[in-house]
Amino acid sequence: MSGDAGHAAPRSRPVDVVLPCLNEVEALPSVLDALPDGFDAVVADNGSTDGTPELAAARGALVVHEARKGYGAAVHAGLVATRTEVVAVIDADGSLDPAELPAMVTLLCDTGVDLVVGRRVPAARGVWPWHARLSNLVLSGLMRVRGVGVRDIAPVRVARRQALLDLGITDRAFGYPLELLIRAGAAGWRIREVDVAYRPRAGGRSKVSGSVRGTFRAVRDMTKALARTPRTAPPADRAPGTPNR
Repeated sequence: MSGDAGHAAPRSRPVDVVLPCLNEVEALPSVLDALPDGFDAVVADNGSTDGTPELAAARGALVVHEARKGYGAAVHAGLVATRTEVVAVIDADGSLDPAELPAMVTLLCDTGVDLVVGRRVPAARGVWPWHARLSNLVLSGLMRVRGVGVRDIAPVRVARRQALLDLGITDRAFGYPLELLIRAGAAGWRIREVDVAYRPRAGGRSKVSGSVRGTFRAVRDMTKALARTPRTAPPADRAPGTPNR
């Protein structure tokens, strides 16, 4: 499923894809195999003990080691290591299909938007546990209050590398994606959200949605990110929330 993104062919320009990893040796091979032509993996390893970085390197991925624990720490390290103008971030657990990325890149480059994010749509019953869905509903509601009209704090997104770095995101835990959206909205970014299929993991256990405790930690980190990120009005010629969708 790719919603209104369509099924665009891969663009000729290369795109580095950041894959934050912590013990994803079971799922990572299928994710790497699914990367479209022209989309190169940057595996940001966050202290795996199961051979994840060795497997990634053996399969030709650029591997970055980040000792500081946290989703945001891994994503930031991977982003810094990217080499392309346009970059993507996607989870390495196989729950999201890298085949969605070319259409998202086309939207970014051909429609004048600044950020394309995915809205997860469960592909099967039980994929998205109730506690994870509830927390996402609450957090996305808070985002809309801030003028960022998204319906999901999703782990797949496409943007321009330097623009992402210039946002100055400080969270290095689970609050990273929420702070990114808040800062992007405050900066007046044009945000487009598209449906993406959300599938069962290809292996391992989710650090967030796999347990109530993991979900609670993510909500805690995201709430902190929401509280400390300043409100900044978008440009006067752009009403809050109108660029999204």
